Amino acid sequence: MNPITMSAPDISDADIECVLSVLKSGHLALGPQSIEFENQMANYIGVPHACTVSSGTAGLFLALKALSIGVGDEVIVPSFTFVASVNAIMHTGATPVFVDIEPRTWNLDCELIPALITKNTKAIMGVDVFGHPVRWDTLKGIAKKHNLSLIDDSCEALGSSYQGKKIGAWADVSVFAFYPNKQMTTGEGGMVVTPHAHIDETIRSLRNQGRNAMSAWLEHQHLGYNFRMSELSAALGVSQLERINSIVRKRKLVADTYEHYLSSHTNITRQVIQSDVDVSWFTYTILLPKTVDRNQIMKDLTNRGIPTRNYFPPVHTQPYIKKFFSDEIKLNLPMTESISKRTLTLPFHNHITEDQISFIANTLREELDLSDTNRPNEIQP
Repeated sequence: MNPITMSAPDISDADIECVLSVLKSGHLALGPQSIEFENQMANYIGVPHACTVSSGTAGLFLALKALSIGVGDEVIVPSFTFVASVNAIMHTGATPVFVDIEPRTWNLDCELIPALITKNTKAIMGVDVFGHPVRWDTLKGIAKKHNLSLIDDSCEALGSSYQGKKIGAWADVSVFAFYPNKQMTTGEGGMVVTPHAHIDETIRSLRNQGRNAMSAWLEHQHLGYNFRMSELSAALGVSQLERINSIVRKRKLVADTYEHYLSSHTNITRQVIQSDVDVSWFTYTILLPKTVDRNQIMKDLTNRGIPTRNYFPPVHTQPYIKKFFSDEIKLNLPMTESISKRTLTLPFHNHITEDQISFIANTLREELDLSDTNRPNEIQP
């Protein structure tokens, strides 16, 4: 059996040719590939505006800046997410207000949000965790009632849909990321999509050193940044997006294969997929019983050639957060802390084979049996 890798990009010969053609053209920045990529993405999501950026993190930061969020403002966000969601808020000078998550989908719990809203709250940032959409209809209702902006950290959810509508088309501004472990990749890179022309215009200026579309090259209307995407990355994005439906189908097949081999594991809980969503799988993450030593399981699996990850350690427990929040602040996030202690993300990508998945499932079963626990998880679908 070939070595098992945690993730791997799906790169075709056509992808390589697209990148080579840009290299041969000599036009490596701010060119036609970026425009084509933006147009294709806007059409795919079903929104009028899409803007390439250098990363998903940069996109989230620019989205917040375009919404005029800064010092003294508060943004409600889950702690069960990758740190970039929260870092983007903090880099604007705003304060993240952490909300707990649902026990089934592991997304932010919409029912808890109203109690967290203050006079300083300016936005809610939903995160489509592992590709599973947030309850966007409910979230939109809350945002409208309280006159809040709505941001979708959709960096893990390209291709997912909620109630038949593509993720990226629900919020005031949504951000995708194209790191190599995502559904599609541009190496590094991201995309900001929005239905609002003024938000798109601001983000385009900020990503390009503060230049406006009609400004002279060395005339800068805003304090901006260099958050542009290269033509090489954009060309790869164009090629990848042309076969995104095929890529998403392959990832679903991998997830279904895991489901087949793990369905009999009564002491493993999986993220519950709601009936009104269509998930574009980012990772395959399971929940171990409380009685299992996850770190030991991870170590034992690594020794047997199976890499794993503990997605996600809560952001509010990260060492750097202590520099920004006093010890007196007590956060009530019991579900976040319970679930995050037991998550285990298994190898997941389009090149993994059924034999490898079978080996992973059987090895995991053996290691769980060795842990001498068969008690079912208390959080059941």
